[in-house]
Amino acid sequence: MLIQLTNSKYNFKKRCRLERPVQSGAEVSQKVSLSNCMLLSLLIIFSTLSFAQQNNELEPLITDRPDATESPYTVPKRFLQVETGAFYESFEENNIKTEDFTYNTTLVRYGLLNNLELRLGWNFAEGKTKFSGNTLNNTLNGFYPLLIGIKTTIAKENGSFPEIGLLLHTSHPFFASQDYKTKSTGVDFRFAFAHTLSEESSLSYNLGMAWEGNITSANYVYTIAYGYSLSNRLGAYAELYGNIIEADKAEHLWDAGLTYLINNNVQLDTTVGSSITAGQDILLSAGVSFRIPSNQN
Repeated sequence: MLIQLTNSKYNFKKRCRLERPVQSGAEVSQKVSLSNCMLLSLLIIFSTLSFAQQNNELEPLITDRPDATESPYTVPKRFLQVETGAFYESFEENNIKTEDFTYNTTLVRYGLLNNLELRLGWNFAEGKTKFSGNTLNNTLNGFYPLLIGIKTTIAKENGSFPEIGLLLHTSHPFFASQDYKTKSTGVDFRFAFAHTLSEESSLSYNLGMAWEGNITSANYVYTIAYGYSLSNRLGAYAELYGNIIEADKAEHLWDAGLTYLINNNVQLDTTVGSSITAGQDILLSAGVSFRIPSNQN
């Protein structure tokens, strides 16, 4: 089985800044919304597992998680694919430690055509700052801007020529919580490439640019990931990724992880990583992806 390992960690897991606004009074309602989202996700997962036992003749799903590299492959026409999970990251410098807890890194993908998909992404996160071990009273809490985008396959793999896809996204601040609202709409694009190296291994990489809502200068994005099938169900990957910021220092990071295919429609994943440059001491992540066809399939 060929492992194509890619991820929806869009904007490379935005860092918490030391200058944090005071926590808004809407924290309680946001936590209720998070609980409802998590409950709904669990119900969908259980129903999908039940469906998948009866519909396992499909090709194994190809996901855009757990790594930062997006695949060039689209979801089949009229199929719905949900990729969700959680991650924790931290960074400490000069006795100041920032921690990010992202509880709901959900990406929903729907196949509009055989080579075109619609993409919706929404993260629910909490950010904390500690000074000398004491938590400061400036916790961030809420939803990130809503990600809306498309992916299309523009070239098929042929020998040494890779499969190529194009992804376009916009991030909309009017759907964000106050703590994570940006000044303007963010825009990004990237080209995704994939090579089949053997029956067990593959190489995927991305090149693109992003303009975040709070920054007018461009970020040049790159990723490269090597995937290997340990068995028909278990896969492993290692990855380098980062961005080169016009108005700031470049960020370079690495991660590695495992995927486990429960059946052709459900996959589990786990990841560990860190930064090569300053900015991230540890990254821990886990998630699940599942695929649901419409009644017309």
